[in-house]
Amino acid sequence: MSSTAQIGVTGLAVMGRNLARNFARNGYTVALHNRTAARTHELVEQFGDEGDFIAAESAEDFVAALEKPRRLVVMVKAGDATDAVIAEFAPLLEPGDVIIDGGNAHFADTRRREQELREQGLHFVGTGISGGEEGALDGPSIMPGGSKESYDSLGPMLEQISAKAKDGAPCVTHIGPDGAGHFVKMAHNGIEYADMQLIGEAYQLLRDVAGYSPAQIADIFRTWNTGRLDSYLIEITAEVLSHTDAATGKPFVDVVLDQAEQKGTGRWTVQIALDLGVPVSGIAEAVFARSVSGHAALRDASRHLAGPTARTLGKDEAAAFADQVEQALYASKIVAYTQGFHEIAAGSEQYDWNIDLGKVAAIWRGGCIIRAAFLDRITSAYEAQPRMPSLLSDKSFAEEIAAAQDDWRSVIATAVTQGVPTPAFATTLAYYDSLRAERLPAALTQGQRDYFGAHTYHRVDRDGTFHTLWGGDKTEVES
Repeated sequence: MSSTAQIGVTGLAVMGRNLARNFARNGYTVALHNRTAARTHELVEQFGDEGDFIAAESAEDFVAALEKPRRLVVMVKAGDATDAVIAEFAPLLEPGDVIIDGGNAHFADTRRREQELREQGLHFVGTGISGGEEGALDGPSIMPGGSKESYDSLGPMLEQISAKAKDGAPCVTHIGPDGAGHFVKMAHNGIEYADMQLIGEAYQLLRDVAGYSPAQIADIFRTWNTGRLDSYLIEITAEVLSHTDAATGKPFVDVVLDQAEQKGTGRWTVQIALDLGVPVSGIAEAVFARSVSGHAALRDASRHLAGPTARTLGKDEAAAFADQVEQALYASKIVAYTQGFHEIAAGSEQYDWNIDLGKVAAIWRGGCIIRAAFLDRITSAYEAQPRMPSLLSDKSFAEEIAAAQDDWRSVIATAVTQGVPTPAFATTLAYYDSLRAERLPAALTQGQRDYFGAHTYHRVDRDGTFHTLWGGDKTEVES
C-alpha cells in the first residue's frame, strides 16, 4: 500500500468517524482503521463522496498508508483502551512520527504516555476536542498539547478543520507541553458542568418561584440569548424546554428522569483543584448536584422532610424576578469561568506549561460546548493583562458584578425562603464575598489548629511562626 494519506484516524465510533470526515472534507486524504473492519468499510461506503479515504484492515496497512512523518489520530475510549492502541501502533512507527490522542484522557496519563513515547523518538499529542459529534464534523474547538515540533507538523491541519470564531480565527492553539492540552480540556468541561448547573437552577427558579411553564421559560432564554448571555448552552436550553414529548404531549423536560449522569471530567476538575489548592466551589457544587440527583434511594427516603410554604409570584412580580435571575445567572457564570481559568493558571505554574490564558479563551469562542459571546471579552482581558490573577480583577467584569450583586443576593434569598435548591448560585456568591472580604474566619481556624495540634500560626503585626502554650500559661512562643 502506498504512502498517500496525510493523516489517519483509528477508532471510528461517532467522534472518530466525524473527525475523519472533517479532515476529508477539508481536502486531506485520510487513512481509516477500526478494530472491527466492517465499520471502516461502512464509513467509506456511506461518506466516500465527501473526500479521499484509504480503508485499512490491519495496523500494518494503516501505518503503511500514511505519509511521513506519520500522523495518527487515536479516537478510542480513554484509559486501558488507549494504552492498548498505543502499544499496537508504536512499534510500527519511526522517530518523528506523531500519535494524537483525541479522547478525554486524564492529563496525568497523557504526561506518562508522552514521556514514554518521547523516549522512543515519537511525538505524543494529547488533544482536547470539544463540540460533540456535530463539532467533530463541522469544526470543533481543539486543544493540543505536546512538543512544539509536533505542532509544527500537525497545527496547520488542525487549524484547517477547527471551528472559526466570528473574526475568522481558528479555534485551536498549541496549549503547551505534554499533558497541557488535556488539562485545559478537563477545565473546560468543569466550567461546562458549572454553566449547565447554573442554567438548570435558573430554570428551576423561573418555574417553581415565578410559575412559568417550560415553553414560557424557553422564550425567556431565547430573549437572554440575544444579549450578554448569548451562548450555545443558552440556545440549546431554549430548544430543550420548548420541545414537546410526542408520546404523552407533555413538555419533554417533564418526562425525562431527573438523574443527571457524568463521565468523569468534571469530577477530575474538582479532584485536581484540591491537589493544587485552588478553590473551584462553583464547579464542585455542579458535580455534587449531579451526584445528589443520582442518589434516588436517598432522595426517596428524604421526601418527607419539612420545607417552607412556597408562594408563586404574580405576573408583574414574576417578570421582575426573571430579570433578577438573569443578573444572578450572569454574575455566577463570570465566577465559574474565573474559577476555571484560575485552575488552568495554577496547573500551568505547577507543571511549567506556560499556558496563554488569552489564547485559551480565544479558542473557546467557537466550536466548543461553552462557546459564548463574552469569551471575546475574556480574551481581550487576558491579552491586556496576561498575568491577571483573576477575571474579577478586570474592571469591566468587576463593574458588571457590582451592578448585578443586589439582584444576585435577592434571588438567592428568595430561593432559600422558597426552598428551591440553588447550590451553584449560592456558592459562587460565597466565593465572590470571600475574595472581597477584609477578614476571613481562617484566623479562628488557625487558632483552633494551634490549640489541638500545635500547628502554629503567623501574626499580622510581625514576621515569624508562633505557638501559644494552650495547656499551660497561654504564653506565646516563637516556633
